[in-house]
Amino acid sequence: RGAPDPVNNVPMDRWTPEEISAHMGYMNDFAARLEKTGEFVDGQALAPEGSWVRYDGEGRPPVTDGPFAETKDLIAGWM
Repeated sequence: RGAPDPVNNVPMDRWTPEEISAHMGYMNDFAARLEKTGEFVDGQALAPEGSWVRYDGEGRPPVTDGPFAETKDLIAGWM
């Protein structure tokens, strides 16, 4: 919303294998440092599978794929 584009504005599915390896190495090192200081809580990647949310009538529970609607469309995971 008005911010400048990031320096590396390339979707991850277009990264080279070396770029992916470097990124994963950085993230693993970062997680290890957070774990060492006691700050690391959790980290999960999101799966491409999901469940549709639907309403089947009064008294029937909805089926959801997580606590936040459509979150998987916005983020790749959390840490």
